[in-house]
Amino acid sequence: MHTQIVRKPEMILTGISARTTNAEEAGPNGVIPGLWGQFSQANLAEATGASNPHLTYGLYTNYESDFTGAYTILIGHESGSAESHKEDAHAVVPESNYMVFTTAKGPMEEVVPQTWAEIWQYFKDSPEKRTYTGDFELYDARKFDAAGVEVQIYIAVE
Repeated sequence: MHTQIVRKPEMILTGISARTTNAEEAGPNGVIPGLWGQFSQANLAEATGASNPHLTYGLYTNYESDFTGAYTILIGHESGSAESHKEDAHAVVPESNYMVFTTAKGPMEEVVPQTWAEIWQYFKDSPEKRTYTGDFELYDARKFDAAGVEVQIYIAVE
């Protein structure tokens, strides 16, 4: 697993969202797979006039506490303004330092959860501290291969 730290400016993301917990997602009632299904059918990049429509974000925000509590997931695209898309779910991701974790190449449903487990383990003893202000997965459609996807996961850190 490769990591690096980068600084990202504030972003506005527009898409579809749901509230969940990691415990719910580990069981049969997880909402994230269904949310991805809704997203793929909605064609939001075109409908919202997304900036960089080839980039899709899986944003984790509004954390109740830490990775064990409830959070909001928003799947969507960069948007110029939250005001221009009031009918869609939107989130402002604050400017922050991010530790970027890159998954191994493989099936999305395997490599993404595996990397999240590694991230949770990493931060148990890490000198870096998570801020829980907004973490996101970044998918690039120009490089997308469902059987061999490589995803970058951005974790906001102090």
